Amino acid sequence: MLAAFEAAKGFMPVDEGLALYAAAVTAGRLGLPLLEVGTYCGRSTILLAAAAREAGVSAVTVDHHRGSEEQQPGWEYHDPGLVDPEVGLMDTLPSFRRTLHAAGLEDQVIALVGRSPRAAALWAAPLGLVFIDGGHTDEHATADYEGWTPHLADGGLLVIHDVFPDPADGGQAPYRVYLRALDSGRFEELSVTGSLRVLRRTPPR
Repeated sequence: MLAAFEAAKGFMPVDEGLALYAAAVTAGRLGLPLLEVGTYCGRSTILLAAAAREAGVSAVTVDHHRGSEEQQPGWEYHDPGLVDPEVGLMDTLPSFRRTLHAAGLEDQVIALVGRSPRAAALWAAPLGLVFIDGGHTDEHATADYEGWTPHLADGGLLVIHDVFPDPADGGQAPYRVYLRALDSGRFEELSVTGSLRVLRRTPPR
């Protein structure tokens, strides 16, 4: 699993990846699906899928596969090798599928291709884990939080990536979502690893 994770395209460092995997293993014990928002090329999906296989549940990953704002041409994280030459737009779906195939994890994953808020509006099942790692604007991060956390079961885990309290280190939208979760009184923090935060949903008081 770790070798496949390191070989896949993506930006998550190993220590954060291991923390995500540990959270997914814990959440998998609830017997509910594990969901991530923001697939890109499947680097983190490998971790959720491996944990899902161990728990006998599904990993669900949601992405429109056209790249987030910072992955577009002219931006820091743009990869021209991921542009579809026929349409001239980013398309990370083929790379994602190759990643899962190489890792031997295709059967564990349900890939939802589309906009996160629209997928969340159709979703009706409880979730054991919600991993927010999609668009990093306030609009996108807030929509992911508002769309998916209502489906998170009590005792389930909310994992948020790219949480930077210092604006000099990165964008603030995931940090604001993280603070909102804590301020809601429905989440308790379990761990901090780099920019990865793991929170547990608590029952209403």
